[in-house]
Amino acid sequence: MSKFQACQDEACDLQACLTKNTYTPEKCDSHLRKLYECCQRMYDSEGGNGTASKSTACPMPSVVKRWLKDHSVPGKP
Repeated sequence: MSKFQACQDEACDLQACLTKNTYTPEKCDSHLRKLYECCQRMYDSEGGNGTASKSTACPMPSVVKRWLKDHSVPGKP
């Protein structure tokens, strides 16, 4: 899979969930988490700085890192 297609499946799953749950987007939180975790893995695989990795499905590395920090799961590093 090319870098530009990284996390595309997760992004499509999130979009489908948001479309299905127009008035209750919180039902899609698990899909959003899966997307951001995928993006973080992609950025980490390039040495952690995210400068070499790009994907049309992922926001900037700083956004992903901040979201994951702000939405941490208890008991998970």
